[in-house]
Amino acid sequence: MVKMFNDDFMRLNISVLTVSDSRTEENDTSGDFLVDSIKSSGHNSVEKKIVVDNIYKIRESLSTWIADDRTQVIIVTGGTGFTERDSTPEAAEPLFDKKIDGFGELFRQLSYETIGTSTIQSRATAGLANDTLIFCVPGSTNACRQAWEQIICQQLDSRHKPCNFAMRLKKVTQ
Repeated sequence: MVKMFNDDFMRLNISVLTVSDSRTEENDTSGDFLVDSIKSSGHNSVEKKIVVDNIYKIRESLSTWIADDRTQVIIVTGGTGFTERDSTPEAAEPLFDKKIDGFGELFRQLSYETIGTSTIQSRATAGLANDTLIFCVPGSTNACRQAWEQIICQQLDSRHKPCNFAMRLKKVTQ
């Protein structure tokens, strides 16, 4: 059963995965920003985890949350660039049942206003796997803020019109 925040708002269960070879719980400002934003928006923060930038470690965490009966949304921060170690899209996209092409397109359009043509190196992506929504965003706190405030928060709000993802997600047990 999904808990209600008010008459129309549906509380969603959201997990955050930080992909990094250098972040720790003490300096994970992006993951902390996302958890704080999730809570302040009225959603439930289910779990936060940090994994090294390794396709199989990322897939393991994603697969666990996709299969569990609590997590409805996963936000991955980090590993979306073009360095040799960046592997989040390669880890996540094979798990998608449906890719949400518009997310990456809109994220890069919005990013152009702040980082110019460097936005072409962003491989932000999103998709749906087992009725679990997955957003993969760059690791900087500013990029997480932009993705959350300008796209994700609205699309997770059951009151957002004309459409949102809240009703499309798996039903959860509390």
